[in-house]
Amino acid sequence: MTPEQIIPLGFGFTWVLISLIILVILSLWVFWIWMIVDCVKRNFKNDNDKVVWILVLVFLGILGAIIYFFVIKNKQDNK
Repeated sequence: MTPEQIIPLGFGFTWVLISLIILVILSLWVFWIWMIVDCVKRNFKNDNDKVVWILVLVFLGILGAIIYFFVIKNKQDNK
């Protein structure tokens, strides 16, 4: 292969990789927003629980969304 043939291959791969990274970041952001909306709409036994979960979601970001999903959303939706 000549250098002219290698450069477009690498350039195309870079765009694919950048696009994939952007898609993952956007997906995580949408998941985080979805968990915040779910928390705001959900009826908790205590109003303090809602405030605590919203703070967890806001301050921990995607990690808080994952914790919320497995502790609250997934458990209560499966009942």
